[in-house]
Amino acid sequence: MLQCFNRSSCQRTLSAFDSLHEISPSVKNIKQLEYGALIRRASQLRKELRQKVRKPYKEMIDVSSGDPHRAGVKPLSFVRQVLAACLYPQLINSNKLPVDVRQRAQWLLKGCDGGSVGAYSSTAGIPDIVRRVSEFITRRDGGVPSHPENIYISTGSQWALTNILNVLVNREASPKTGVLIPAPCYSLTSESIMEWGGVTVPYYLSEEQGWELQMEELHRVLESAKGVCNPVALYVVNPGNPTGLVQSRESMQRVIRFASEKRLFLLADEVYQDFVYGEKSKFFSYKRVLAEMGPPLSDTVELASFASVSKSLSGECGLRGGYVELVNLDPTVLKCISNLFSMDSCAPVLGQFALDLMTNPPQPGDPSYPLYCVETQNIRRMIAHNVKRVFEVLNSLPGFCCQPVEGGAFAFPRVHLPPKAIQKAKEMGMPPDLFYSCRLLEGAGVVVGPGCEYSQKEGTHHIRICILAAEDTMEELLRRLTSFHPQFMKHFS
Repeated sequence: MLQCFNRSSCQRTLSAFDSLHEISPSVKNIKQLEYGALIRRASQLRKELRQKVRKPYKEMIDVSSGDPHRAGVKPLSFVRQVLAACLYPQLINSNKLPVDVRQRAQWLLKGCDGGSVGAYSSTAGIPDIVRRVSEFITRRDGGVPSHPENIYISTGSQWALTNILNVLVNREASPKTGVLIPAPCYSLTSESIMEWGGVTVPYYLSEEQGWELQMEELHRVLESAKGVCNPVALYVVNPGNPTGLVQSRESMQRVIRFASEKRLFLLADEVYQDFVYGEKSKFFSYKRVLAEMGPPLSDTVELASFASVSKSLSGECGLRGGYVELVNLDPTVLKCISNLFSMDSCAPVLGQFALDLMTNPPQPGDPSYPLYCVETQNIRRMIAHNVKRVFEVLNSLPGFCCQPVEGGAFAFPRVHLPPKAIQKAKEMGMPPDLFYSCRLLEGAGVVVGPGCEYSQKEGTHHIRICILAAEDTMEELLRRLTSFHPQFMKHFS
């Protein structure tokens, strides 16, 4: 039997990939992130700081991704206490944790085979947790019914989106399958579409109008796609990433009518629904708006809605828990999607637990409720402070223009770079805002996301800054940026 693993057989196996010609075209076409070199350099600088190499700063500040814990935000006590008890069940029988924490941990473990987080669950998720997610959606949407059989718990929302795209995109089709996506947009979404052999059809949000989604633009890009691809879906992000836009109910109604008229499947990325700051802004789910529009739209428009633990108030990015809810899909299509999800193992059980804690937090009268309220209110106050400060400080710097942030996790300011800086970036083979980001990293120890990663409009330059950061972290970031930016502009003027 061991002869199967001798050197010659290994060489024969490896030789199948001796040339790029043998690799799947969809894999070959996946682009390396433009700012991969930036992230690698940031990692190198962290190592140098640990080795006491002298820098103009003592530590790095990384606000390039929506990871609040990385940026100094503390985890919620209730979430961590319950997870601790699930991982070490002896705590359930002790008095070291509040009684509601111990009761929740006991209930969660009862849903696991063998009473252990180490056991596999159903591929769609632990049934009782799926049911409670469905109940949460019904409460959130003012009583609009949600059905557990239409919900799949996933390893984060992006994983669920990728699976739905796998169903929508026909890699054998001619012309190719198209998906309308916002621009700017999170880069992994467009990469997922292309990975499955589809074509992205970007519709540009109006920066001058606060990143508003304009119907004229949707009609324009759909017309431009004729003969290039066959658009089958419309992807929307609300609240926006990276733009911070929160759509109004009226805007969503227009989008739904457009999707119905053009027979487009609606993909609603709603992972930032916990984060709405604008005084006149309010989050409505696409499912709720669709239901309230009534028949025939509420019975016919096909919709997939995504949410995630990572982008909730708990900010548990590393636990990898999310869900997708499907609306108005044909039963035969639902069966295919169920089969597709069943091909993978279950989402991490701890991520499923975190999802239950996100959708069913402590209630008035529970021992954990007072502390939970204090911690979540502090997070909301912190973010409101950061939003205000980022808007004020960035708009006071020469060359910066930041639109108001109504929701989501990011500010996406435009940077009007001097021609000499743009020329220098061109000489170095870099997009201009990546060049700016690299200089900011070296000079100030700050990691931001360059706008070139987000399908921004040609000729414009931006940086993405995560606002889900501790107040002292954000103040230090703004101090460094205020010091660095004028020097950069002067040097290239």
